[in-house]
Amino acid sequence: QVQLVESGGGLVQPGGSLRLSCAGSGDTLDGYAIGWFRQAPGRGREPVACTSTDDSSRYYADSVKGRFAISRDNAKNTVYLQMNTLEPEDTGVYYCGATWGTNVVVTIGAEYDYWGQGTQVTVSS
Repeated sequence: QVQLVESGGGLVQPGGSLRLSCAGSGDTLDGYAIGWFRQAPGRGREPVACTSTDDSSRYYADSVKGRFAISRDNAKNTVYLQMNTLEPEDTGVYYCGATWGTNVVVTIGAEYDYWGQGTQVTVSS
């Protein structure tokens, strides 16, 4: 069983950047497909960026393509979400999820087995 802890959120001005981290413990994340999801005020949890177990396949929501990038550091057992050129519409709570042994991209939240507690991202001037 893996535990996930997100960090790196905060308040940033439009056009700014943040890097979110999803640190794993209890198991190594390289056996899991990982997804970053966003929950904006009044909306459900939506996939933002997801990667397969071996990172050979990745998904990005249309709204973040070219601005966000998901990556892993297996030595640190951490998955990152680099977010550039942030927009007010990127505001929300960002969660990372993990599902074991799935070497495909998983974009449906219900298919994830483990979740972190979330980190707030606010993009505002």
